[in-house]
Amino acid sequence: MTATSAQPESSAAPPGPTSRRKVLQALSGLMMGMFVSILASTVVANALPRIITDLQGSQTVYTWIVTSELLAMTATVPLWGKLADLYSKKLLIQLSLGLFVVGSLIAGLTPNVEILIVSRVVQGLGAGGMTALAMIVMAAMIPPRELGRYAGIFGAVFGVGTVAGPLIGGLLVDTSWLGWRWCFLIGVPFTVLAIVLLQRTLDLPVVRKEVKVDYLGAFLITLGVCTLLVWSSLAGNQFEWASWWTAGLVGGGLAVLAVALWVESRAAEPIIPLSLFRNRTVTLATVASVLVGVAMFGGTVFLSQYFQIALGKSPTVAGLMSLPMVFGLLVSSTVAGQLITKWGRWKGFLVAGGVVMLAGMGLLSTIDGQTGTLLLSVYMAVLGVGVGMLMQNLVLAAQNDVPAHDLGVTTSTLTFFRSMGGAVGVSVLGAVLANRITTLMTEKLGPLAAAAGGGGSGGEGQAVPDVSQLPAPVVRIVQDVYATATAELFLIGVPLTALALVAVLFIKEKPLNTLSGTERLAQEEAVQLPAH
Repeated sequence: MTATSAQPESSAAPPGPTSRRKVLQALSGLMMGMFVSILASTVVANALPRIITDLQGSQTVYTWIVTSELLAMTATVPLWGKLADLYSKKLLIQLSLGLFVVGSLIAGLTPNVEILIVSRVVQGLGAGGMTALAMIVMAAMIPPRELGRYAGIFGAVFGVGTVAGPLIGGLLVDTSWLGWRWCFLIGVPFTVLAIVLLQRTLDLPVVRKEVKVDYLGAFLITLGVCTLLVWSSLAGNQFEWASWWTAGLVGGGLAVLAVALWVESRAAEPIIPLSLFRNRTVTLATVASVLVGVAMFGGTVFLSQYFQIALGKSPTVAGLMSLPMVFGLLVSSTVAGQLITKWGRWKGFLVAGGVVMLAGMGLLSTIDGQTGTLLLSVYMAVLGVGVGMLMQNLVLAAQNDVPAHDLGVTTSTLTFFRSMGGAVGVSVLGAVLANRITTLMTEKLGPLAAAAGGGGSGGEGQAVPDVSQLPAPVVRIVQDVYATATAELFLIGVPLTALALVAVLFIKEKPLNTLSGTERLAQEEAVQLPAH
């Protein structure tokens, strides 16, 4: 018996091209699962001010409700990807969706912010699996030459889930007989339906290898990343940026990651094979993914707070204001995917996406408390168009340039670094935002800053202000402070996006493969067979 064997779930016949009908059937469950998992990251955006008020949380807690889910998703993506190369992808997707259901139920019934943060971690574990496995399954069924069409659809689903979540959350919060708890509960029936659909429609061969998963490497990577994220979210609020706490957490996190690299370099089946980074396309796509994640997630997650506090909009209106970004992303992702499939060329779309995203970040760095809705909509649409062309096609470029047996780990590695960029972006920029708000509030309101929600107390960070309870002169100052601080976040994102564009420019375009991942794997194994 060889070390690797393919065991089909339903048939022992050699894998052949998957019919378009079967692909579309399988995609229905995948897209629903992807949508609800991404929705979990964003649906709370417009609900957060209300959640924080009801559960008596602080600005630091505000950031952690978002960061905890992103962190859990980020830390587990490489493990899900490695497991997908070893075990049943179908079973793993259903398991990840099951975890998402459990986390959603706990979040919807939470009595306090502590349990809410724990529930977000459970949701993140499930979302990590779905985020990594959806693209892995697609690559197994669909050749890269055809993948553009379907990747465009998935990119649109990802974008709609990312940006439409705040709209759904706002509507739920403003509906008196529902409330913010349904931001978590609404995804449960759709997730269960996705599990059922996948059971009925997804049929892939199972590749099992007689090897052990590098759980030590997975633990060390998770611990190192978590340590750095804990530091970035607390620095500036709980302790000074330049302090012994900073030295300890940063030094400890980097030391753990150094040990993780040593373990990974010696593991038989590493979670993130370091050999992947000998591939120029994978390395540059990874760099770009990290930077896009920092800029995209780090900037946009605080937009709903800007809409509600700086512009005085209701949660529902704040959600509606996100629609230009949704439409920009939806159109550009879908159109770019169709054209890539038609023409077989992809680099031009990556470069164009980087340029347009850079322009969008620059435009959003100019917003203030008086920016008009129409102008703001244009800025957000520009950003959405850029992200739609760039984000999903980075994965396509990398998948096209690696052996089939590395498809799972390559996809999960890119997803991991993009999610890590997002988690770092939310965490670091959230800390920058909180620190900047405190400084500006103190400068403009002096002793009244604490009453307006701008003064930290007890090391908990400033409370998120309820502008409806403040006198008119103070409201104007608070709105100006939040507008200024939010614009500065996008200004920080500008050089990061520029670096992502530079990385994209150095990626070498290669013709798209015409075989699916399953067919490529069978071909590779046939070539290796005489060696056994």
